[in-house]
Formats: sequence, structure tokens, C-alpha cells
Amino acid sequence: MTVDMATAKHTAEHGGAVHYFCGPRCREKFLAEPEKYLQPKSGPKDDAAPLGAIWTCPMHAEVRTDKPGSCPKCGMALEPLTPTGVATEVNPELSSMRRRFWVSLPISLTLVVLAMAVPETPAWIELVLASIVVSWGAAPFFARGWASVISGNLNMFTLIALGTGVAYVYSLVAALVPSIFPPAFRGADGHVDVYFEPAAVITTLVLLGQMLELRARAQTSGAIRALLDLAPKMARVMHDDGGEKDVPLDRIKIGDRLRVRPGEKVPVDGIVIEGQSTVDESMLTGEPMPVEKASGDRVTGATLNKNGSLVIRAEHVGSETTLARIVDLVAKAQRSRAPIQSLADRVSAFFVPGVILVALATFGIWAAYGPAPAMSFAIVNAVAVLIIACPCALGLATPMSIMVATGRGANAGVLVRDAAALELMGKVDTLVVDKTGTLTEGKPRLDGVFALRGFAEDELLSLVAGLEKASEHPLATAIVQGAQDRRLPVGKASNFRSITGQGIVGTIDGRSVAVGNLALLEAQGIDPRDLPELAEAHRRQGKTAMLIAVDGRAAGFVAVADPIKAGSQEAIRALRAEGIRVVMLTGDARATARSIARTLGIEDVVAEALPVNKTAEIERLQALGRFVAMAGDGINDAPALAKAQVGIAMGTGTDVALESAAVTLVKGDLRGIVRARQLSAATLRNVRQNLVFAFVFNFLAVPIAAGILYPWFGLLLNPMIASAAMSVSSVLVIGNALRLRAINL
Repeated sequence: MTVDMATAKHTAEHGGAVHYFCGPRCREKFLAEPEKYLQPKSGPKDDAAPLGAIWTCPMHAEVRTDKPGSCPKCGMALEPLTPTGVATEVNPELSSMRRRFWVSLPISLTLVVLAMAVPETPAWIELVLASIVVSWGAAPFFARGWASVISGNLNMFTLIALGTGVAYVYSLVAALVPSIFPPAFRGADGHVDVYFEPAAVITTLVLLGQMLELRARAQTSGAIRALLDLAPKMARVMHDDGGEKDVPLDRIKIGDRLRVRPGEKVPVDGIVIEGQSTVDESMLTGEPMPVEKASGDRVTGATLNKNGSLVIRAEHVGSETTLARIVDLVAKAQRSRAPIQSLADRVSAFFVPGVILVALATFGIWAAYGPAPAMSFAIVNAVAVLIIACPCALGLATPMSIMVATGRGANAGVLVRDAAALELMGKVDTLVVDKTGTLTEGKPRLDGVFALRGFAEDELLSLVAGLEKASEHPLATAIVQGAQDRRLPVGKASNFRSITGQGIVGTIDGRSVAVGNLALLEAQGIDPRDLPELAEAHRRQGKTAMLIAVDGRAAGFVAVADPIKAGSQEAIRALRAEGIRVVMLTGDARATARSIARTLGIEDVVAEALPVNKTAEIERLQALGRFVAMAGDGINDAPALAKAQVGIAMGTGTDVALESAAVTLVKGDLRGIVRARQLSAATLRNVRQNLVFAFVFNFLAVPIAAGILYPWFGLLLNPMIASAAMSVSSVLVIGNALRLRAINL
């Protein structure tokens, strides 16, 4: 595909990206109806390349077209921006390369047999056979090579087209008009050697390399396909007339009533309005135990309904579902660029021109100083230099590792927003963590009721729950739920009043009730007796204690606790073992915060912090030279998440926190931070391995192809071997990147 580099700045709706189009008309069509060309996240309805898909280059993520083809910068085959959930998805580029390879292979083998067994074969026979392979089999390489010259983006196909073209054209002239060649081109028998066989074999080997590379590249998208395959393809819609019908998932609208039968997957995110069941949410949380669901509970698309029938109301459909957002996040991360990639980019800019200069120098030196026939040696070695150099191995070193690593992270519950975050995660030396919802579950529970003499615990809890039922305080729900769990009556409050900074007062069943802190009781003229000391003892244990007065007398207190998340202690211990300084940063009371910190082994605590204080603390640590990651889950954490070098959001938190973070832990488990660091370390190690291999391969291969070993060992590199080595180098880089799929997180 010829691309004129026409670009357009999109609005935030289209990601704000710079897109490349196949021409002005393509650009105008896209801008007029962008939704027509944006690939639906739910995937296509069949196994063909999806109509309207956006295609991009694995090495140059800014390239966008509405059709498959080749990259205008590097010539590589484009691939869908977001893979579909169909494992058998047709890759038109792979089909083309496979077809050309299987036609070229027997012809090339015939040429090899003729060259070895029948050396006196007439040149015109070799010409006819090689012409089929070079003119048809290598046609894509010549087209891409010419496009690279026209656009000024010299790449691997520039070298392949030059090398194969020189060998073929030279042989064509030698076969048709050998008399025009001077003695320097002739061997001892007076004949001019032809290179139809190398030209055909090189083409076939490059086709084989392209096949292997395309197959390997397809595997890097396996994580997204696995995620997409989790979603059901159909949903059962309930109509107002009582009828039910299975419809494709993309036809579901917000507000639709859907039936989810036992053993079926929940089609979209929604709320249960009828029925009761258990739902396996392990695909999202990693927890193997199914969760009880009843009317009013939220369910997530792609989770598995176990044993009861549910009716749900669709709340989030299409690209707004949790699964679709995860897929979108992974796809964007796979196309992002890591800072470490800048080195390869700088080298690649000079690589192809440098190789062409080396090939010209090789030709000149062999032509001037080589043995007879000097010109033949000059051509063969120059072609070998052009063929063996592999800028693709260098260019693929980083993006392939990033693609596989972000997919592996998604499978382990670690969503990375971009490649930079993946690289930076390994540099973190300080982790700042919020308490509520991050270290703790963020779901307060009634811990206990303590009554003074003359009052019964159940009596107090019933009165307090009746008063708290009218309150909007976050702890009120825990108290009311605690009373309901004990099957206690919850009365209706009258004369309810909330006193800022103190608590609440009201009347329950004719009795005056006050619930709050010491200041509330003192303001009411009530003697607190020894309640403050008893309550403080519970606060030191990380609980929140609220004093109770009934009918003007101190009656007791209730304690509410936010349990520490399973795995938090293990995660903190593992992070400290890696030398990470952990700081708790919370808006909660000092006594509660210090109690939780002691339990978890955290030494640095900043309590009673407002959102602005959290951001200031991040800045303070950064000013001390610390590389800071911030983990949180609430709206009040968003500024600090954005300020830290790496923001880490709990997947159980708010949308604002998720948008502000570079890393999201789907399971809301701090052990995911340990996994994220392991993933970062493994990815950087893999990238470095790829870069070292690519650099060393080209550093050694190009001089050998030029004939540097010939004066001492009489060793020359056949262009056919050079072609095989070039193809294998790209496949090895991709193969090394694919090893990241098996890392233990």
C-alpha cells in the first residue's frame, strides 16, 4: 500500500493519536465517519479480517490504515490494532506469503539440483525458472523496497530488493548478452557466472522467514484473544410480553433485561433484579470461591453463573464493560513505546544507509583487489552484505517483548497502561500506599458492641442501627448490616440531626439516642464515665469506636473495623525484602493508621492527610531523590497517583483512580505489585537480550558477509546462507520475546 503520510489530529474520542492514511480520500472518509472504521472491541462475527478494523505496525504504532498491507516506514506486514477473539482469524499477509513460498520452494529446489548435478544446464532454463520465483514470489519485497526509496524510509526490504535484484539482473544480462562482459567478469573457462540459483533461493528463504515471523507475531496477541474469548457471543433478552430471545451481544442496550441461566456466562455488566445464585468471578478476581448474588448485587460480564437463574438489568455494554476496558488497556499498552526503545530507534535511522555504504565498499574492494574473476566475487559479497543485515531484528527487539509482557501481565491480573510504566516499575524504590481499600478491604464491618451496666448489647445495637439508618456516614452501613445479621429490629429515627465533627442524635421508639465522639457527649452535658479510655484501647487496635448515650446517660460504644486484606502482610514483607521503602499515606486517624501499620510491619506513616497533603508528600519524597510508586483506590488518591512516577490503582477502586494510574491491579491485591515488579524485571531482561543479540548479530554478520575472513581462512559467506541467517535472526528475537508468556508471576 502506498501511503502519502497524510495525518490528522483526532479528538480525545479517537485517542488523540496521529494516524497515517493510504491517501487524502482515505483520510477524508475516516474523519467523516470515524466510527465506521474503528474496530468494535467485541470482535468480528466471523473468522475473516474484520470490516472496519484499524491496522497498525508492530514497530511503528503511529501508523494506522483501514486495510491490511505493509508499513510505510519499515515495510512489515500490518496487523489489527486490537486482535479479534477468533483463534482462526485469517491473516491476509500470512496467506500471501504462504502461497508464494509453496510455489517458489519446488522451483528453487530444482535450481539447486540442476546447479549441483547438472552444471552444464543451459542458462535459459535457469533464467525461466528463476524468473517465476523472483518476479512473482519476490514481488512484495520489490514493491516495499521501491516504496521505501520513494518515501525515504529505507528498511529491511530495501536491502532484500537491492540484493536479490542485483543478483537477478546481473545474471539476466549475463545469460542474454554475455559478450558485453570484460575479462574481469569471466572465469578461467571464459564463461560469465550467473546467479539465478542464489536469487531464487534467497527469495524462498525470505518468504519462509516472513511466514515464521508472521506466525510468531500472531502468538504475541494470544493474551488479548484469550480475554476476548471469555465473553459470551449471545445474550438472552426478556421482552415486556414475557417472551425471551437469544440475540448477539452487540445488540444489547443499556436497560435491557437479560436472563442468565445456570452454567451460562454473564453477558454484560449489570445489576441483579431477580433470582439468586452463586457466580464464579475468578476470571476477574482470581478468587476460586463463587460469590453469592441476589437482587441488587452487581455482576460483571464474562463471569460464570453457577447454580441459579438470574435476571439482570444491563448497565454497561459494548466498549464500556469491564472486560472491554481491560482489553482496550492491554491493546494500548502493547502498542506503546518504552524509553529503552529509543536506542534501537536511533541506530535504525542510520542502519540501512550504513549497510548500503558497506556493500558498496565491499564491491569496490573486491573489484580492485579480489582474485579472478574479481567482479564476480565483488557482486556475490556485496549481495551477501545486503541480504544478511537485519534491521527488523533490531526494530522488533523491544515491541515484541512489550506485547508479550503486557499480555502476560493481564493474565496475572496486572494491567499496564503503557510500556514506559512497565520499564519504570523496576526502578521504584519507594512505595506509598493508601490504607482504606488498598491495605484494608475498604468494607467496614461491625466488630463489637460494648454496653455499660444497665444496658444490653443487643438493645444498644438496635437503637444505634435505627439512628445510623438515617445517616450517610460510611460506617453507618456497617452498623446497620451488623444489626440485620443479628436479626435485631431496626427502628425508624425521628428528630434526626447530624452535628459536624461530633456525631448524630435523634429519637428511636421514644428514646433519645446520641452516637459520636467525646465532644458530642460533652456538648450534650453527659458524663462519659470511662468510655473514652475503653474506646481508645480499641482505636489502638485499628478500630473505629463511637460512643453511645441513651436518655442522657453514657451507655457504651460500638466498634467498627476495616479488615486487612488477605495478602497485604505478605506483599509488604516481600517488597521490604526487595529493598522497597513502604510509606502508609491515609486520611484516617493516627491511632487507627499506626495500629494497621504495626500489624503490617510498616514503619513510615502519614495520617489524617487530605488529598492535597497526599500530593505534597509524593513531591517531598521525590525531592529527596526517591523513585516513587503510589498505590490507591479512591477519588482522593487520583492526584497522588498522577504525581507519582508510577501510579498503581486497585481494580476494585473508582474509575477516576483507574484513569489516573499507570498500573492497575485487577484483583485489588497488593501482591500484584510484587508481580508487576517481577514482570518489569523479566521484560527489561528480555529486551536487553534481544537488543544484544540484534547488535551482535549485525556487528559480526556484516563483516563476515563482506569477506573479512577470506584473507586468513579463505572463508566467504554464500548469499543463500546470508538470507537464511537474516530470516532466522528475526524469528529468534520474536521467539525469545515469547518466552515471557511462561514467566512465573
